[in-house]
Amino acid sequence: MPWDTGLHQVDAETDFQRARRRQVLAALSGRLRREPDDINLILPFDEVVRALGRKGERSLGLQTIPLASIVGTVDRARDFDRRFRPRSNRMRERWQGIDMALRRGRGMPPISVYRIGDLHFVRDGHHRVSVALALRHSVIEARVTEIETEIAADGISRRGDLVVKDYQRLFRGRVPLPPEMAARIRVADPWDYAQLSEAVEAWSFRLVQDERAFLDRPTAARRWFEEEYLPVVAMLHDAGLVGDGTDAEAYLRVACDRYRLIRTHEWSDEIVARLRPRRGRRA
Repeated sequence: MPWDTGLHQVDAETDFQRARRRQVLAALSGRLRREPDDINLILPFDEVVRALGRKGERSLGLQTIPLASIVGTVDRARDFDRRFRPRSNRMRERWQGIDMALRRGRGMPPISVYRIGDLHFVRDGHHRVSVALALRHSVIEARVTEIETEIAADGISRRGDLVVKDYQRLFRGRVPLPPEMAARIRVADPWDYAQLSEAVEAWSFRLVQDERAFLDRPTAARRWFEEEYLPVVAMLHDAGLVGDGTDAEAYLRVACDRYRLIRTHEWSDEIVARLRPRRGRRA
C-alpha cells in the first residue's frame, strides 16, 4: 500500500492526486514518444465483442481475479484510462470515499465483470477497481460472466488490434477452416485477410470448374489449405522467400506477384525461382 500517514482522509486525497497525476503524465509521455493514440485508452466491451463475434455467455459466479487482467469497460470508457486511472476530477469525492473505506479495512461488495478469454471488462465497480489498483492490490472479488466468441481474444492490447480481429473473423466466415488450420493463418495488416479471402475463393472456383462438381465452403477451404497453401509455403521456405513475416503473408505476397508478373495460377520450382528476386516486396 502507498505511504500511510494514519489520517485516512489525507491519504485518500493524496492517492487520488497521485492517480490523476500519473494519468496526465502517461498521456503526455505517449504524445512525446509518438505512441499510437489508443495505447492508453481503455478497451470498450461492445467493440471487442463486435470484432470477435459473440456466440453466447454463461455465468461463472463469484471468483477472485487478477486486477492486471481488467482491461476494459462496458460503459465508462471516457472516465478512466487503460490502467483505470481517473481522467478527470469530477469523480474525486466518490473515489476518495472508497479509498478511505479500504484503508479502514472495510469490505467492498464484489465488482461485476465480463470475461473474454483472459481479459475482463467491468460492468459495475469501476471506482473500486481504480482505487484497488492505486493501493497496489493484486486481486479483487468479482462476479464473472464469460462471453464466448467466434475467434479468440489473444493479441488484443489496444483498440487498433480490434480492426485486425474484425477482418480475421470475416476471413474465417468466408474461409471456414477447421480451428487447427485457421490458427495457422496469421497476418498483421487487416486488409490482408480480405485479400487472402479473395485468393482462396478464386482458387476454390477454379477447383470447382476443374472437377465439375459442387464443393461447399468448408470442403473447399480445407482442400485449399492442404493442396495449395501447405505445399506452396513449404516451397517458399525451401527457396528462402518467407522473410520476416508470417507464412500467410509470404503466401499472399508471392501469389499476387506470380499472377501479375507471370500470368499463371500454377506453381513450380521455375516459377518460385523467378519470384526470388522480389523477396521482401509487397504486392
